[in-house]
Amino acid sequence: MSTPAHPHASSGRDFSKIRSVLAPDCGSTTTKAILIELVGSEYRLTSRGEAPTTVEAPVEDVTQGVLNAVREIQELRGRKFLSDDGKKLITPQTGDGDGAVGADIYISTSSAGGGLQMMVAGVIAKMTAESAARAALGAGAIVMDTVSTDDKRLPHQRIERIRQLRPDMILLAGGTDGGTLSHVVELAELLAAANPRPRLGIGFDLPVIYAGNNKARPEIQRILGGKVALQIVDNLRPVLERENLQPARDAIHELFMEHVMAQAPGYKKLMEMADAPIMPTPGAMGLIIQEVARRDKLAVVGVDIGGATTDVFSDFDGVFNRTVSANLGMSYSVSNVLAEAGLPNILRWVPFAIDEAELRDRIGNKMIRPTTIPQTLEELKIEQAISREALRLAFLQHKLFAVKLSGVQKERTIADAFSQGGQESIIDLGKLGLIVGSGGVLSHAPRRSQSAMMMIDSFLPEGVTELAVDSIFMMPHLGVLSTVNPRAATEVFLKDCLVRIGTCVAPVGPPAPGKPYMKYELTLPGGKRESGELAYGQLKQIALEFEAGAADAVLTPLGKQVDFGKGKGHAWQGKLRGGTAGIIFDARGRRPFEIPTAEKDRVRALTEWNAALDLYPADDMGKK
Repeated sequence: MSTPAHPHASSGRDFSKIRSVLAPDCGSTTTKAILIELVGSEYRLTSRGEAPTTVEAPVEDVTQGVLNAVREIQELRGRKFLSDDGKKLITPQTGDGDGAVGADIYISTSSAGGGLQMMVAGVIAKMTAESAARAALGAGAIVMDTVSTDDKRLPHQRIERIRQLRPDMILLAGGTDGGTLSHVVELAELLAAANPRPRLGIGFDLPVIYAGNNKARPEIQRILGGKVALQIVDNLRPVLERENLQPARDAIHELFMEHVMAQAPGYKKLMEMADAPIMPTPGAMGLIIQEVARRDKLAVVGVDIGGATTDVFSDFDGVFNRTVSANLGMSYSVSNVLAEAGLPNILRWVPFAIDEAELRDRIGNKMIRPTTIPQTLEELKIEQAISREALRLAFLQHKLFAVKLSGVQKERTIADAFSQGGQESIIDLGKLGLIVGSGGVLSHAPRRSQSAMMMIDSFLPEGVTELAVDSIFMMPHLGVLSTVNPRAATEVFLKDCLVRIGTCVAPVGPPAPGKPYMKYELTLPGGKRESGELAYGQLKQIALEFEAGAADAVLTPLGKQVDFGKGKGHAWQGKLRGGTAGIIFDARGRRPFEIPTAEKDRVRALTEWNAALDLYPADDMGKK
């Protein structure tokens, strides 16, 4: 993804030869800074610091939190990065080795102040409005609402909604180039009537990006010019069969810098300090997901599960999508997970007998005390049960949003042109090569095998899929770094950020209780051989570290309907890489994936699965 021009970008400095990078992420509560240095011939993470974010009263200056986080790095690293009065960063670096002072470049991401909050408007909800939402989400925004001519709200209701939400900016789209004008002009008149004010910067005009029918530009300028800070870019849906989202995304980044961040307390100073455009945290994380997919030629899914929201990113065949599940999280939104999933769906992942009322109370306690962490093994198992449903629902929402455009390379009827119902999702689990997890419940699980099973149970990958987690939430930092020094971003991502958990091998096939399901034959690095059979419903773990190299594998279906991705009944042959949890064979079936509903059978199945991967320390909870 390209980024807008930045004042420092034309300074003549060669960012390909940097020796050190300071990169903070200004979160809503915590500012997390990392130090990346050239160690020998490669870039590595060498230190990390944290401090409370200071965008709100009494400080109201985001740079103070940044300086505090850098001060911690300074103390830990034993090297000077701040001026004597502690109010400025020292850039570029002078000296080398023990005598080095400062860092060569400073880059930043931010989600402080609630991040980038947008509204989008398009003529048809399932066409241009949906494309506008994809553009906004891909740029790292939270989409507060979508307005369209067919959203069944009366004009005065839409106007009232726009006034109430007070977004940071609005993206307006509609119509193909050269098409009819009336509908997109109607939307522009609606915005003009609402006369919306921005969330930040009272007295400033609200940024509005127009990315619709090029024939309507003069009318849009006449209606909105002078009332909003209007910027016109190329149509994001120039023809029905093609999306062109990049110009709109670039404009969002640019306006985020110029209007939104410029009005937030202290951000003007932060922008002057930075050597690359400051990006919304989710947008930066999306960049590194795209970079991994491009570099390794893989279909990649990334997920960041937080306390209030869960972001899902995907890149399939070069098509990037991001969704935000604003009501699915592990602390502030945990009761919403209960409401959306239903108690039975959470209960099905709890590997011990528990009363429904008690489980409901425990979830309620987590919402009341969102910053607490599990203190007992029971609490940990319940939290990880909730996380499975939060991740499953967020991924389901993502699959419903990440769809192929209706009518591509197909004959189109009049009905097709105005309805994209029943669209085919581009998320193909059989093609999925890598799942990357981030967020406390995944990155900081006591055992990496627990993270692996949470992702497997939530996403139900099919065939052969590698699993990894972000070690300390540095993917957004590396996303921005990739725009100025791809080599440094890639090396740190592979060596320090990405923790390889292993590979999940999951054949697809119908339920076959008690029957043989699959056979595996492995030749491990060093020549050792492993082989065996799994019956339907079983899990098996083979230890293999990622650094040891890949195993040569032959996977054979033991049923005519079982498929490893080569066709029903056909064997799969190739290489399998391990990780901290090795290679995981999952013979529990797919389409459908079933868990016994009776409490005794559920506890027995979950206990066996947990034991197969040694998920938890030995205990007798499953015997209750």
